[in-house]
Amino acid sequence: MNAFFDYMIKYVQLLRISDVIDVLIVAVIFYYMINLIRETRAMQLVKGIVFLFAVFFLSQWLKLNALNYILGGAMQIGAFAVVVIFQPELRNLLERMGRFKVGNIIDFAADTTEDELDRLIESVTLATVNMSSTKTGALIVIERTTRLGEFINTGTMLDANVTSGLLENIFVPNTPLHDGAVIISNNKIATAGCVLPLTANNNLSRELGTRHRAAIGLSEVTDAVVIVVSEETGKISIALNGSLTRNLSGDSLAKALKKVLNRNQEANEKIDKIMFWRSKN
Repeated sequence: MNAFFDYMIKYVQLLRISDVIDVLIVAVIFYYMINLIRETRAMQLVKGIVFLFAVFFLSQWLKLNALNYILGGAMQIGAFAVVVIFQPELRNLLERMGRFKVGNIIDFAADTTEDELDRLIESVTLATVNMSSTKTGALIVIERTTRLGEFINTGTMLDANVTSGLLENIFVPNTPLHDGAVIISNNKIATAGCVLPLTANNNLSRELGTRHRAAIGLSEVTDAVVIVVSEETGKISIALNGSLTRNLSGDSLAKALKKVLNRNQEANEKIDKIMFWRSKN
């Protein structure tokens, strides 16, 4: 036992600051990768790969030469297979990495004043609640850091001020633009009748229709916030980062939008915490 503790003390003494930083970086990378794939089909594939490795080492230990040879050959092309199998998840990860920058802490609010943001949230919330009460299906996208040009170009350009009345009129049933999405960019209704990508997630509830799947699909590949009103039930949902929050009230929707879009407030809170910590030390 003493020998073990002596070894551990010696090992710790040999640690450098760079080694600690190295381990922390690897831990953070693994943490975010697991968070990225845990709600997707990739998690089941990861479990399968772990099982395959376990069988490989077990066959090596038990000297099951034929099985070990077959598994060893399969693992030689495993890296290529993983890239092919995890292509959607890897793409999602790289897109999120590409969106990250220091400027993100002021992303949407960088060009939007506090009053403008409040008016935007008020108009969107009022329109959403009104459409919910009449069970009018709606799909509203609010652009953040990721530019949505490729999706904006699929709709009819409006470049109009955001008002609850206009949003409600766009989604009136059987009108030309009611069946697509509205995209709000730079505090304006940029376009309506847009086509959004559907999610490839097959594990979603069968209750979710095309609007909900389109909302999740866009939120998987961008950082946009997407609001959905169900045509069947009138329930309000919000999609962000590939996750869907359902059955929101008007108040909870407004609070969620305020939290997501008002990044200046979040940045100020972080600065206040840092300054408080420094003052305590």
